[in-house]
Amino acid sequence: MSKRKGPDKNLGNVVKDLQKTPATSHQAQQWQQDTNDRRHQDALNHDK
Repeated sequence: MSKRKGPDKNLGNVVKDLQKTPATSHQAQQWQQDTNDRRHQDALNHDK
């Protein structure tokens, strides 16, 4: 098992995303769509 040298990277990225405040509803929608696209691509990659 590897030793950790710092906090969990994924958790840190989630915190950063939650701290962002979208300027407009359109920007919020675009950010959500980007998240959905990444999840979809991840699901496709795991199917292989």
